Amino acid sequence: MNKRTYIGLDVHARRVKGCAIDHETGEILRQSLAANDAGITEWGAALPGPALVVYEAGPTGFGLARCLAASGIECVVAAPSKLQRPSGDRVKTDARDAEHLARLALLGQIAPVRVPSLADEAARDLVRAREDVRADLMRARHRISKLLLRHGLVYSGGQAWTNAHHTWLHRQGFDDPALQAAYESSLEAAELTLERRNRLDAKITALAATDRYAPVVHALMCLRGISVLTAFGLAVEIGDWTRFTGSTIGAYLGLVPSEHFSGTSRSQGAITKTGNTHARRLLVEAAWHHRRPYTHVSQEMRSRWDAADEASRVRGHQGNHRLHRKWEQFEVRHKRRVIANVAVARELAGWCWSLAAPIQQEHPWTDE
Repeated sequence: MNKRTYIGLDVHARRVKGCAIDHETGEILRQSLAANDAGITEWGAALPGPALVVYEAGPTGFGLARCLAASGIECVVAAPSKLQRPSGDRVKTDARDAEHLARLALLGQIAPVRVPSLADEAARDLVRAREDVRADLMRARHRISKLLLRHGLVYSGGQAWTNAHHTWLHRQGFDDPALQAAYESSLEAAELTLERRNRLDAKITALAATDRYAPVVHALMCLRGISVLTAFGLAVEIGDWTRFTGSTIGAYLGLVPSEHFSGTSRSQGAITKTGNTHARRLLVEAAWHHRRPYTHVSQEMRSRWDAADEASRVRGHQGNHRLHRKWEQFEVRHKRRVIANVAVARELAGWCWSLAAPIQQEHPWTDE
């Protein structure tokens, strides 16, 4: 509560509703604005300062926050899921939403999200584009396999989607022209999507090798199940690892159990699944790799260790042993493997933090 003016903005694609509360006089000023960053900044700068601007994170992105910060106006982007609203408040308008944000800012009840730099946001868009292509490729392959299955054609030459499998797919044909056209279309779509994925993989690999991301990526790759694509995805999705601790990063990623506690009654349920969905999926997939015994270090892992510093190698080796022991404990207890894997993923998040945070403290990311 050290600001003179608290400004709440309800931001949409074409229009913005603003509400400013003067902390000293109690005056409330409402304003309708065009969705223009420069115009909104000019309106905020004309109000008595110092000012604090708050708006919800959403599809309009972080351009407004960067514009305000460049003009010397403090801006906080609020996490929508953390905004408190009275249960009896049943009237929702843009003007009331803007005033609600301004009042929460005045009370210090805003949970902020991190505003990424332009470089980090571009890298995150690249990772999410690759994620979309991965899902498209999975659907395209499913269409092919299910079409063949409906006509009694099942590949039995080994693992699917290898070079041998692709050769077998091109040998298949149908007498009906309509069915053949449908099959060729599905096969072409899968191959084109695979090429798109490979191109994005090459772009990500090249970007991960740059000075900005390489130290964190190489450190994360000291753990089993984390390749360059997974490490880079975690690096850009989480961004600033130093804002967490080993115990809080699991909650941020939604990997902690939900809980209901009242009086003497306490019950835990499924994981909360809050926070970053993309990072959570990467960790859950990587956790499966720790189920295999860790009796020796593979040549691939040694090559990853060679690219990392000594502290990361030692820490990664300890983490690999610890995570496999966790799997063994769950197996002895006959825990359902999907539940055990999520628990291992939660601990894996902590190990990733222990590798990435010290590096970022030593070499912090600066906005570019």
